[in-house]
Amino acid sequence: MAGAISHHALASVQSYRWCAKNSRLEKRTGNVRLVYLGGSCGSGSRKLGLVCASGSKSSVTEPMQLPSDGNSSQTPKKSSESALILIRHGESLWNEKNLFTGCVDVPLTPKGVEEAIEAGKRICNIPIDVIYTSSLIRAQMTAMLAMMQHRRKKIPVIMHNESEQAHRWSQIYSEETQKQSIPVITAWQLNERMYGELQGLNKQETADRFGKEQVHEWRRSYDIPPPNGESLEMCADRAVAYFKDQIVPQLVAGKHVMVAAHGNSLRSIIMHLDKLTSQEVISLELSTGIPMLYIFKEGKFIRRGSPVGPSEASVYAYTRTLAKYRQKLDNFPLW
Repeated sequence: MAGAISHHALASVQSYRWCAKNSRLEKRTGNVRLVYLGGSCGSGSRKLGLVCASGSKSSVTEPMQLPSDGNSSQTPKKSSESALILIRHGESLWNEKNLFTGCVDVPLTPKGVEEAIEAGKRICNIPIDVIYTSSLIRAQMTAMLAMMQHRRKKIPVIMHNESEQAHRWSQIYSEETQKQSIPVITAWQLNERMYGELQGLNKQETADRFGKEQVHEWRRSYDIPPPNGESLEMCADRAVAYFKDQIVPQLVAGKHVMVAAHGNSLRSIIMHLDKLTSQEVISLELSTGIPMLYIFKEGKFIRRGSPVGPSEASVYAYTRTLAKYRQKLDNFPLW
């Protein structure tokens, strides 16, 4: 097995930090050290570091340019740097029973709870300012359990904006409490692919009934939906549109974002970030409860792979900004 290879690049840049106290971006100038770690994943399939996160391995790629939408107002500020964490929810009760789940709202198993907690330990040193989840409980449970492991000890608070009254009744009136909270925004656009008439059916029994090839086509093709359900292409249309419209502006503003969602909605977003073809994305596998780290910098997404654990600093492929953040946590663990 090939040994890990490290490469260091030093560049002078300006960085921006969101100041919650003053509600503004603060600009910093300095050097950023990019640390790239590489190794053999021992597999020919394209799994983009999501299932190669054991031991000291961490997959990375070259920077990926954010596609332009022609809107100059959305042009990223040069040299700003933000973290983007993607997490597929932990094992659900229907995952355990090998049932097609889709948009049916079922909770996590005890194993899924442990997976969410482990995911939180892996990202406990990475800054998070805002959380996005789907509207489904298994994704929300994963986000909440993961955040409880974060060393910053901020409290995730679900935003209720479904009506004026819901928004008004859920207001926080303490400025200090507000500072110690992280907003959690739920969106149906991040939901799992809707599996139509397959939802609730046992996967093996469905294959026996309709044939393995037919079920494989429904599950793995890009543009063929199951009966009265969504294809991956249809799921991507809503998930990627929401990501561009709602999440990218947060990253542009210097916010650090975590997204807890589902296998197919996250595959769609990764397809967009990594510029995968429709053939490449159908072979992309995402394990439950495994976080994926990207750095958004100068309008590009740089994939860093999956953090292995909070005690192993090198696996984060730190920029100087993330290293400073961790150092502050080490010096002031309860702030």
